[in-house]
Amino acid sequence: MEFLSFIPEEILSSVSLLIAYVLIFLISKWLKDLLTPFSINAQLTSEDNLAVAISMVGYFIGITIIYLGAVDGPGNGLLADLAAVGGYSLGGIILLNISRIINDKLILYKFSTIKEIIEDKNPGTGVVQAASYIASGLVIAGAIHGEGGGILSALIFFLVGQVILIVFALIYEKMTPYSIHDEIEKDNTAAGLGFSGGIVAIGVIILKAISGDMISYADHFSTLAFDIALIIVLMIFVRFFFDKFIIPEADLSKEISEDKNIGAGLLEGFISISFATVLYFVL
Repeated sequence: MEFLSFIPEEILSSVSLLIAYVLIFLISKWLKDLLTPFSINAQLTSEDNLAVAISMVGYFIGITIIYLGAVDGPGNGLLADLAAVGGYSLGGIILLNISRIINDKLILYKFSTIKEIIEDKNPGTGVVQAASYIASGLVIAGAIHGEGGGILSALIFFLVGQVILIVFALIYEKMTPYSIHDEIEKDNTAAGLGFSGGIVAIGVIILKAISGDMISYADHFSTLAFDIALIIVLMIFVRFFFDKFIIPEADLSKEISEDKNIGAGLLEGFISISFATVLYFVL
């Protein structure tokens, strides 16, 4: 191993972390296969299932976000950093798979997501599941980022983040003049896209509120409460802004629920994420 001493520390660290990411990626796919009640490979290849592909994209984005949250922490030497990154990433993978169960049972609770994704190949359901993975990845990344925290604080913030996502889903359902569940179950991808943008936007704001050095739970929770109240108000504003200024001659709800306009749903979701991202940097 003496030859390693001739490799610059920065290069050795970068290569090691890249290899660790590849291993984490492969482990996450293996665990996903193990916990999923259908063959992912068969759905992606022989079945050409777009809904599963979209969901998997969200899953891998979530895994990558968690890994970056673990990497972007205080340095304690290469071996210690690799152990910490590996441990937190593996824990994050488990939590991310738990988030799928939460999504299926408490966010899209009015129908079977497995049926919608596998039998109906419903892209709208796949989009929402992907957004849930991404938002949960952001929450987990925020929970493990910074100094002063630990496994317990990460679990607490993960659970709090999941509760906030569930509450947001209920608020969004009440906020729209149509039923999100009914529209998504009817293969309305536009409704799924608009809803998904809000879910990811919430994840961005939770990441902002809970990331950084752990000072106290009171400090983090007070910041989180303020930021979440702000983003919920923002969601209402986004729909008004979109309706009155982006498509002033049309009705957003009609475009999504009646016309199933994928473009309208995509724009609504993107604008929600854009405003949340701006808030992330200006708050």
